[in-house]
Amino acid sequence: MADDMKKAAESPVVEPIQDGRCVDIAIGSVEDADGEYKRSFTSRHIHIISLGGQIGAGLFISTGKNLRDGGPATLFLAFATVCTCVWAVLNTVSEMTIAFPVSGNYIDYADRFVDPALAFAGGFSMWLGWTAIVASEATFFSVLINYWAEDRVNAAVWYTIFLLVMLVIFVLPSKVFAWFEYGTSIMKILALFIFIVAGLAMVLGAGPDGYVHHGETWHNGLAFRNGFKGYSNSVLLAILAIGDNTFTGFLAGEAKTPRFSIAHAVILIPIRVTVLYLVSIVFIGLLVPATDERLLGGSGIAASPFVIALDEAGIPGLPELLNVVIMFAVAAIGAESVFVASRILRAMAHQRLIPAWVAKVDRRGRPRVALLLTYASAVALTYCNLSAGGIEVFNWLAQIATTGYFGVWVVIGITSFRFRAALKAQDDPLFKQEYAWSCKWWPIPPAWLLTCCALYTGCSFYLALYPIGSDTPSAYSFFKYMIGLVLITGCGIAYKLIFRTRLRDPSKVDLQAGRRYLSAEEIEMLDEYYGMPKWRRVMTFLQLW
Repeated sequence: MADDMKKAAESPVVEPIQDGRCVDIAIGSVEDADGEYKRSFTSRHIHIISLGGQIGAGLFISTGKNLRDGGPATLFLAFATVCTCVWAVLNTVSEMTIAFPVSGNYIDYADRFVDPALAFAGGFSMWLGWTAIVASEATFFSVLINYWAEDRVNAAVWYTIFLLVMLVIFVLPSKVFAWFEYGTSIMKILALFIFIVAGLAMVLGAGPDGYVHHGETWHNGLAFRNGFKGYSNSVLLAILAIGDNTFTGFLAGEAKTPRFSIAHAVILIPIRVTVLYLVSIVFIGLLVPATDERLLGGSGIAASPFVIALDEAGIPGLPELLNVVIMFAVAAIGAESVFVASRILRAMAHQRLIPAWVAKVDRRGRPRVALLLTYASAVALTYCNLSAGGIEVFNWLAQIATTGYFGVWVVIGITSFRFRAALKAQDDPLFKQEYAWSCKWWPIPPAWLLTCCALYTGCSFYLALYPIGSDTPSAYSFFKYMIGLVLITGCGIAYKLIFRTRLRDPSKVDLQAGRRYLSAEEIEMLDEYYGMPKWRRVMTFLQLW
């Protein structure tokens, strides 16, 4: 097996070529020597999932910790910084994704255009981050249940229920997951709009116990709490809250029309993230003081700042309704995390970066072994919450997931430059073909991405030495903030040394394997779409069906 992995490290997986071009992937399935994925995700699924997929506990709950440690101004600044990265990462990776909509996404691209060791490090980074998210979502699920249960039931019961829900979703065909994410995304979008409207009303004094807010939560040193420490902590948690929106790239491997779906998502996701998140953050900062003990990690019951705001205004029914919606949001993010992590593991195995038996896909299009390994790891991390304070374990998981996310962004930024170098070296006409999609602002997005990731690494290192509440370094805080970086970089270096991988030569890399040429049906659909009036095209971004 080690020999197989070494051979794979020397040359990327190549799919069959006919007449000098890659065979067009059939609409019904993705042909694959290790089994085949089913193309279960329609344009409608990807549109709605990209609109509401990453709206979850990170926004609804962990923003309370951001607010407590950084204050409302720092919270807004941190989220604004990360929102620019969402735009940058999607524009960077999507031109590769649309041309090569393979299930391995950026892992395949890093292997193909840069170095197998970078692909391994990136794949491990993302798998670790998404698996840790499952465990953190289980923690949030327990927090939400305790809004009613008030800690009268052991947390292990809620963890078990959450994990069983995840198991049921993935025992069923992939289409069930698609519709589950679709339904919960619509629910989250509507709930967030309700909160935004309610938030505006509460700022103006609505509610039986409401009063007009004049920005008092920004006064007396509360706007920027803990200085640069507060910003560092907030920006890292903002990465966790917004999440790694490259998950749409993995959906492309099981999408019916990647050219339309992914190009749509590139425009939709940054707008959704920026508008919905930042508007929500403004209202949270105006309505909930950073000193409220109910915020996540405070001395009272950990609670969502959204629910706290509604409770304070005395608005009946809405806090309970929002809590239910957030529970579904948590379950959706948990399921999404298992889905993406298992596809990452399977992609790494398919490229022989890890043992081949992990790559097997069953007749229903599920990577059963990868799902089992991911699920088992998520279960182990979840029950770790019982061995220590749940919030403290969450802090560790949050740092691992955050590092995993921006570690992926580093890989994508590097890969983008090498991808463009390969196209230039081989004089490939990719961007001259009909309905080809390319990043209009390149190389600004990948350059900005790498710059921001350098900032995030510096923030992690600063907090590792000087965490909030302490001015002296400690081994505990160092490993808490640096364990993700140590694991990811260490694994990447070890892989390169063991398998002696080499940088790919841009003039020789494979620009055909997995390349998707538009079918006549897709070209007809795109002709019809771009033939519509501009206002009709704009409406396609707003519709929820």
